[in-house]
Amino acid sequence: MNEIFKDIKTQYRYNDMSQKIIFWNIGLFVLSLPLFYQFKLGYFDFPHFIALNSATHSFLFFPWTFITYAFFHSGLLHLLSNMLFLFFAGRLFFTFFSTKQFLATYFFSALFAGFVYVVYQNIFGIDNSIVGASAAILGIFFTVVFYSPLMVVRIPLIGYIKLWYIGALILLLNIVYFAIENTGGHVAHLAGVFFAYFNVQGLKRGIDLSKWFDFSNKKKKSTFKKIYKNETVNRKVNKSEFTKDMTQKQIDDILDKISKSGYDSLTKEEKEFLFKINK
Repeated sequence: MNEIFKDIKTQYRYNDMSQKIIFWNIGLFVLSLPLFYQFKLGYFDFPHFIALNSATHSFLFFPWTFITYAFFHSGLLHLLSNMLFLFFAGRLFFTFFSTKQFLATYFFSALFAGFVYVVYQNIFGIDNSIVGASAAILGIFFTVVFYSPLMVVRIPLIGYIKLWYIGALILLLNIVYFAIENTGGHVAHLAGVFFAYFNVQGLKRGIDLSKWFDFSNKKKKSTFKKIYKNETVNRKVNKSEFTKDMTQKQIDDILDKISKSGYDSLTKEEKEFLFKINK
């Protein structure tokens, strides 16, 4: 059991942000089972401080639900379908964009979709709740579709297909389901698509929402005066420096291997090495 937790911890640390989000969604689903699942009735009953509720007094009192709803799911099939789609969309996204841009797209898609959902429900006088990462994931996926519509991807059992064909099919299905069911969930889905369009248009104009997630420039200034030394003196590389360089090279090689073939391609020794340096 300890080995399993070590393996999960290492995978979480070295996988990309889309897979970290998948870890969070799965973890919160497992946690929500004993807390919010009504076993006798066979469905989840999420409280108003987690699910996004369209009632004005609810979302005003719990404003964070504009984000939290995108990390919980109403059932196992709901979770699995969304996480598989997120895994696929995440791989496409990182072909063109950075980790910060992924986070910005995911969170702002959820936020925008939640806002549209609440407005729509209130216009028609509907009091209902919503959970699910679908809108945020559609924001991720359609950002790639609008950015590179002619990108060719390989779909199992189908073959190679242009990305915009897949996007058009998903968009059409959501429009059809919305016309038939007229539910707020599909409104949120379509809002995620619209956000992706505006996101790409903004990027083309130099408006990058990921700046909201850039904390690297906020460095604390040292209270000590910096002293500059003459660096013309030749330094001998000691044993500790050599060992440090070799360790860093091993880390770089392993990370390259993970990015190309995934964490599961690592040998047992490489996994143990990563775990040791994480302590």
